[in-house]
Amino acid sequence: MKRILLSLFAFMAFTATSYSQTCTPQGDQTTYGTNDVWIGYVYDNMDFTGYVGYVTQGSSGNPFFDQNFGGNDVMYATNGCSIRTETFSVRYKLRRTVPNGTYRVTLGGDDGYRLSLDGGVTWIIDNAGNSGSYTTRVVDLTLSGTVNAIIEYTENTGANRVLFQLGAVCVPMENQSVYGTGNTWRGYVYQGMNFETYKGMVTEGTSSSPVFDQSFGGDKVNYNTTACPVVTDTFSVRYRLAKTLTAGSFTFTLGADDGYRFSLDGGANWVINNWAPHSFTTSTYSASLPSGTYNMVIEYYERAGQNRVNFSLIQNTVLPVNLVSFAGKHQGTALELYWKVTDDSNPDYFEVEKSTEGGSFRTLGTVKATTATSYHFTDASLTSGNSFYRLKIKDLTGAVIYSNVISIRNNASVSSGVNVFPNIITGNSLNIETAAPLAKAMVIISDATGRQLNRTVIGRMSKGQVNSVETSVSKLPSGIYFLQVLDGNSNIGVQRFIVK
Repeated sequence: MKRILLSLFAFMAFTATSYSQTCTPQGDQTTYGTNDVWIGYVYDNMDFTGYVGYVTQGSSGNPFFDQNFGGNDVMYATNGCSIRTETFSVRYKLRRTVPNGTYRVTLGGDDGYRLSLDGGVTWIIDNAGNSGSYTTRVVDLTLSGTVNAIIEYTENTGANRVLFQLGAVCVPMENQSVYGTGNTWRGYVYQGMNFETYKGMVTEGTSSSPVFDQSFGGDKVNYNTTACPVVTDTFSVRYRLAKTLTAGSFTFTLGADDGYRFSLDGGANWVINNWAPHSFTTSTYSASLPSGTYNMVIEYYERAGQNRVNFSLIQNTVLPVNLVSFAGKHQGTALELYWKVTDDSNPDYFEVEKSTEGGSFRTLGTVKATTATSYHFTDASLTSGNSFYRLKIKDLTGAVIYSNVISIRNNASVSSGVNVFPNIITGNSLNIETAAPLAKAMVIISDATGRQLNRTVIGRMSKGQVNSVETSVSKLPSGIYFLQVLDGNSNIGVQRFIVK
């Protein structure tokens, strides 16, 4: 029995001697780690006393670490002495240069922890108390230049762990009200189907065309923007383009899966509106538009499943304006002017012009074109004698043409069956006026020998109505000519005129 007791005392003495052996702590407790590698100075007490040595955390290019010290109440080795992982503390240091930007810092621990970026002067995360369980704190910071980072960690008893993460935060900076120019759309992307969380910007179209077809990389994937990626489920995009158009007829086609709508005036009015979830569907809008810059907006959202949006713009071929007829008729003390264009004409507007001598014209008024083919205008300011009228017609391409001039005699009578004026012409037309209404008016131009040179069918003429007769079609040389007016087979009258 004595021999057993002596052996036990000898083992206890050896163990106590071994545990109390002295060791030499390495490290100076002040130097900062570099190149994303932290230097952690380890202490045998919770108040950063009893320094035992240092450890390192992180790796070149990545300062992230997650340390649990080998377990609860175990020996943890340092560059120096080991400690038991109860009631101890660690002060980690790192000097790092960061580009200007916004960063998200995550620091967690069981038990206490805090973080400083100015060498311990201030603490941007401070959870130094004994929490008794693992907790984390997250903070977003705008950083630039060199920071002296310090993490202080304390462990009381039980589980132990400390974690550090640092990453750049995507912060969209664009002004979401700015329109793209030329043919390039600016697309503002949001997580959420109703433009909730702005993620960043994309562009669509090319330098030569605003046409695009986008499927966002697939179903429920990350779609990159200028800042943050968006998951392609339950997201939305607002595309903007300030597009300058020349006057003309245009067809806009927009298609999408799911909801979509299109505006030409910044979203005040939606000329295409299919704002509901559905499979891929297209809609078109056609319109004749004047020249100008249009603030185009496409709004699109995706609920789930497949996603796609496409847009096209076509300028339709514009046919010229073809004037069928232009005439005037007295209505009481006023003159009503009538004209008609063909169905395939594309006028923008008509200006009614008047002259009292047939040379200098002034504008009486403007008639805006519609989908109709027949138009009229009332001249209430009549003067005695002849008045000359013409139409200035502008089509949707901006081209301008003029009608033939018509002459109306006001407050005067025709002394014979027909009146021809001017009777000496230097241009390509003259005017005729009848003293009575005609049902089947026809004009025959003959030379001095009686040889017929031209026949023109006019049709119905009102009493006092003036019609213009082209002489250029006969290519009349200088000389004396005769103009005869027939009503069916009845001779109404013959007048002489001279071509100079």
